[in-house]
Amino acid sequence: MDAFPGLLNYWVVIFMIVTGFYIVIAQANLVKKIVGLNIFQAAVFVLYISMAKIDGGTAPILGEGYTVYSNPLPHVLILTAIVVGIATTALGLALIVRIRESFDTIEDDEIQDIEHQEDMRS
Repeated sequence: MDAFPGLLNYWVVIFMIVTGFYIVIAQANLVKKIVGLNIFQAAVFVLYISMAKIDGGTAPILGEGYTVYSNPLPHVLILTAIVVGIATTALGLALIVRIRESFDTIEDDEIQDIEHQEDMRS
């Protein structure tokens, strides 16, 4: 049971991934789907940062008495992924605004019904 506190961040990651995936699958509202994707994405960020942690590691600056260094690459990659995530979220919300203007709803089921009715008329 002593190993459990060291694995707590991985349990949090699993919970966040399952929660985000459930929201994406179960919700019909497009904004809620975007929120679910953001939760899923944040779980991946936490996972990468958790794996990058080294006990006793220091910044990779050469100095006296330091033998274990942490790799800064995962942190830099996560910063880049955060910027990309913000951009994709903004794009998704902009698309939702356009969908709302076109279909007068943001519910996935209603949009599919409207498209099906339009296909039947054609």
